[in-house]
Amino acid sequence: MNITISQNNTGKPDSQIRFTTGACQLGWLLVATKPSGICAIALGDDPDNLTTGFQNKFPDAKYIDSAPEFEHIFATLRKFIDMPEQGLALTLDTGGTPFQQRVWQALREIPVGATASYSDIARRIGSPNSARAVASACAANPLAIAIPCHRVLSIDGKLSGYRWGLERKAALLRREEMQHKSETPRQ
Repeated sequence: MNITISQNNTGKPDSQIRFTTGACQLGWLLVATKPSGICAIALGDDPDNLTTGFQNKFPDAKYIDSAPEFEHIFATLRKFIDMPEQGLALTLDTGGTPFQQRVWQALREIPVGATASYSDIARRIGSPNSARAVASACAANPLAIAIPCHRVLSIDGKLSGYRWGLERKAALLRREEMQHKSETPRQ
């Protein structure tokens, strides 16, 4: 994936957060940006609930009804949902703690069409006993689809916790599996 990451861990409030919502294949999408990059991508069933939840978390954020930069971002995200193997060329501001950043980087390294368990991710980041902390980092992921926490399953291979709903997690995994199979050469 072609993703540029910008780390912003100053802890200072960012009054320049702009956001909007739009429909996508998985329901509704909320996208928020800072000058340093996209800081939130959220999925939901209702744009008003997404907006309210975001404004409760960031009361000084400015809602933008429509803007050319958001049109480009939405088009890129919609295309990525349908064709994840094409990659995602967006600048992200992930924020997060150093531990969360390590988890999120490990998630970005899971190939399209593949999955891993929370324990697998814990081992990959050098903290083999931290599966629960990995699950917490996944739950704190502010960037749905860009940081693919939907590719993480429970140790028994079953769907488990997804901040944006298990149905969306299953839909994303099905889309990725279908695209991966269609692009894998047959022998």
